[in-house]
Amino acid sequence: MSAPRFHSTVVALAYDRLCTFEFGCVHEVFGLPRPELDRPWYRFRVCAVEPGPLSAAGELAVRAPFDPGLIDEADTVIVPGWRSPEEPVPAAMCTALARVAERGGRLVSICSGVFVLAAAGVLDGRRVTTHWRYADTLAGMYPQVRVDRNVLFVDEGRVLTSAGSAAGLDLCLHVVRRDHGTAVANAVARRLVFAPWRDGDQRQFVETPLGPGSGRLAELLVWLTRHLHEPVSVADMARRVGMSSRTFQRRFRASVGATPADWLVRQRVAHACQLAETTDLGVEQIATASGFGAAETLRHHFRRLVGTTPSRYRRSFNRARVAGGGPGQ
Repeated sequence: MSAPRFHSTVVALAYDRLCTFEFGCVHEVFGLPRPELDRPWYRFRVCAVEPGPLSAAGELAVRAPFDPGLIDEADTVIVPGWRSPEEPVPAAMCTALARVAERGGRLVSICSGVFVLAAAGVLDGRRVTTHWRYADTLAGMYPQVRVDRNVLFVDEGRVLTSAGSAAGLDLCLHVVRRDHGTAVANAVARRLVFAPWRDGDQRQFVETPLGPGSGRLAELLVWLTRHLHEPVSVADMARRVGMSSRTFQRRFRASVGATPADWLVRQRVAHACQLAETTDLGVEQIATASGFGAAETLRHHFRRLVGTTPSRYRRSFNRARVAGGGPGQ
């Protein structure tokens, strides 16, 4: 194994109300010594971007040098989540990050840290991602940025962004893979007890709520979730609530925000996800139990809504089943 070719100095930014988990992910990957590897590891530094005292989520005190010069020395600068999408980013911080981009340094953000990079003007015209809760806010505040709401992370070369907090680990391991190769990234993931590569995208982490409502419509939604395995048409639903099909579809969409057919498919896919995570049922059995009937129908809707296949989803979420063996898909 050869030594790292570039980006050897990694600087993580610290600020008041620091996002503790995201910072921990960065330190875990880049800051811990790696005696098991026969190569020098990253030189990890923490740079406070504002004078102290600083605190982090969980009422932790933060001690880090307030030395903007550290940013200028860094090969890679990581923003481990910003304290609030609505909170302005200090001008000096934006200027320092813009200088990193100008000299060809690498910029990385985790979750809401993307708002810092956007404020610094280094994301214009680029494809980026962030936590699905912040995607619309980011797109509204920075229309010149192309927001991908579905992926776990985006690699744009010198600028890399991740989705929600845990996706920061996916991105950090991707950076290691880029710098050191797959074998080293796998070794780091093994020490973390973390999958070196997760299939799919963040659509699979977005829950589908029942939606607002009361009375007959709410009762119908509950009934449907308990009878997903049964064949049911829009006309059947309308009859259960005593409406014409046309009136039912109009009121359903106004209350739930989706057509009855689309809502039912999403609930069935969510149920299929649960079965893939918690049971050893084969794909044909899951298709039947979730109301799709045929495995190919399940696969079609699963890929469309979750962004991966049932088998790949199972490998990511049902580790105990994979370790102990089970039916293939």
